[in-house]
Amino acid sequence: MTKNPMPIIESKKLNLFYEKFQALIDVDIAIREKGITAIIGPSGCGKSTLLRTFNRMNDLIEGVTMSGEILIGGENILAPHVDLVGLRKKVGMVFQRPNPFPLTIYENLVYGLKVHHMISSRADLDKSVEESLKAVLLWDKLKDRLHTNALRLSLEEKQRLCIARTLAIKPEIILMDEPCSALDPIATLKIEETARELKKDYTIVIVTHNMQQAARISDEVGFMLLGKLIEFGKTEDIFNRPQDKKTEEYITGRYG
Repeated sequence: MTKNPMPIIESKKLNLFYEKFQALIDVDIAIREKGITAIIGPSGCGKSTLLRTFNRMNDLIEGVTMSGEILIGGENILAPHVDLVGLRKKVGMVFQRPNPFPLTIYENLVYGLKVHHMISSRADLDKSVEESLKAVLLWDKLKDRLHTNALRLSLEEKQRLCIARTLAIKPEIILMDEPCSALDPIATLKIEETARELKKDYTIVIVTHNMQQAARISDEVGFMLLGKLIEFGKTEDIFNRPQDKKTEEYITGRYG
């Protein structure tokens, strides 16, 4: 019998408090490598908070405390000695609203490379820009516009550019926090197409309020409610054969 591979992300008894308010309660989750995992649930259930624990973004909020473990590649990222700069390079983040820098498309894509001192030669920078844009299916569209301001792009192009900017620094994991909530349906489908292409090479964890989106693009789904992970499993099973009544009520629209 073949053993299941070790998950790339695993939390154990993860608790998080915003001062006295407990936002995450004993969350145990195991996310496999190179796939799309969707976290769903009603507003305020803790899904974005959980996502941000995977690269310690919650540390930037005053009054946050955590207990338990989060293992990424077998290392507990909550340990005091963890290099947060290195962690956030390994675990990239794409936010709800596109946030390109007020720079050229080219400068957006090489910004992280320069900050992390990864590439210095112009030829290597050019190669990285091309590879990153090809990965998000934008190279043919933008290759002749690299030195125009990124703020001129459409919302959907800005979001794909932000994904490309994340890819440029070679992360292993990409976190997406409702990346399509500001986009129209056609643009949403293009971002979903990008995510499906990227999962061949990256582990993607996406928070979405859109259950149809979770059903379309994810391999596994976690349902959260009031800070707890109620159910986690294959997407087909969660949507068609949920084991918990609360999951079934949410999926069928009777809750949240």
